[in-house]
Amino acid sequence: MTRALEIFGVFTIAYFATLNLIYISFTIMAWQGLTGHLRKRAYSSEEEAFASPLTPPISILLPGYNEEAGVVESVRSLLALRYPEFEIVMISDGSTDATIERLKVAFELVPVRKALRDGIATKPVRAVYVSRRHPELVVVDKENGGKADALNVGVNAARYPYVCAVDADAILEHDALLRVAKPILDEPHLVAATGGIVRIANGCTIDHGRVVDVRLPSSKVATFQVVEYFRAFLVGRVGWSRVNALLIISGAFGLFRRSVVDAVGGWSTRTIGEDMELVVRMHRFLRDRDEDYRIEFVPDPVCWTEAPEDMRTLNRQRNRWQRGLAEVLWTHRGIAFNPRYGWLGLGGFPYFLLFELLGPLVEVAGYIAIPVAVVVGLLSPPFLIAFSVVAVLLGVLLSVSALALEEFSFRRHRQGREAARLIAYAILENFGYRQWVSFSRAWAFVDLARGKNTWGEQKRKGLGSPAGASAGH
Repeated sequence: MTRALEIFGVFTIAYFATLNLIYISFTIMAWQGLTGHLRKRAYSSEEEAFASPLTPPISILLPGYNEEAGVVESVRSLLALRYPEFEIVMISDGSTDATIERLKVAFELVPVRKALRDGIATKPVRAVYVSRRHPELVVVDKENGGKADALNVGVNAARYPYVCAVDADAILEHDALLRVAKPILDEPHLVAATGGIVRIANGCTIDHGRVVDVRLPSSKVATFQVVEYFRAFLVGRVGWSRVNALLIISGAFGLFRRSVVDAVGGWSTRTIGEDMELVVRMHRFLRDRDEDYRIEFVPDPVCWTEAPEDMRTLNRQRNRWQRGLAEVLWTHRGIAFNPRYGWLGLGGFPYFLLFELLGPLVEVAGYIAIPVAVVVGLLSPPFLIAFSVVAVLLGVLLSVSALALEEFSFRRHRQGREAARLIAYAILENFGYRQWVSFSRAWAFVDLARGKNTWGEQKRKGLGSPAGASAGH
């Protein structure tokens, strides 16, 4: 028994050490990448992109189900975007609340006869509306089929060569579309998709679809997620993007070449991880044809979204994400360790398999087994010290490094008190919060074994708030 625990202890420590070494490498890459990105941005002109006839028009897809709480503010945010030519296609996925009525009143919608393409099979469309006040706004009312099906209806309805998928509870900054399209403007025949950074809007002040004052959430649960998002986006996605092995573009904000989305059959309706699955399928499609391409993460086009403020809702969210990850990795398992797919097959896919998918199981087992074994005398205290260093102290270092990267690059939280609060949360997340999230993700394996494939209810209060009021829950 002691020997088995020693082997497990050594394995767990090595596992955490390897994971942290990967994150340290990505942190170094992120510092280099963001420094170069900011240098290029200083010499690039948004005015040129805005005025250039080569800037491609974009169809923004806004799927939503029962989004009456925030859909009007989300549409207003999109209408205020600074981009030369775009349309908004809002798709109501069989909403049973007042989503359509709110949109009709706010934007003077009128029904129209509009022929939609049928390149991607979808649930039937019930009605199509356009706005009298904003001719670039189209609203499609369809039978319920899920988010992926709604996005596919949007692709069929889109007029333009690029489609941008945005969550109905998200708010984009006014120049976000110009920034996320920049790689496409630079290399239009090479870039197949781009994604921007997602930030948490809880606690911010929002006025007419724009974030006018950035503040941390009052909720402790939401503030922990601010730290998580910095680490995931500014470190993880910058790193994988640099080696063209980015497996995830957030479903909240992603820009895709429509012809490729059509060619691969659109978003999958058979998985709850449809955003990641589409990106992986695009990688596979383009690599199988030996095409030169890039799928990039752009760190400064900001999308603001609402984060869960209670542990129960957060638990459902992380459980769903983990089940979606498992489905995607199983569906595309032929990529793993396959040299044909380059860094995608030899780096990105194995990392997500070994550390993102299986990581929560190792973490939970280590958090429970090693301290208990030390207490009952089956393992020596040095094991616990080594485990604590690699599992906790290095985690603190990486979180603080991600915050430093954010402050150096973008400095959204300008008040010293808020910066100090973020550092405190970067430390505290390793003492309870991280373990809870790992347990939530590990429990996803139980749900997978039970055949659970539903999203689960996600409690929201909406991001709309008047100026001077908190936009948090």
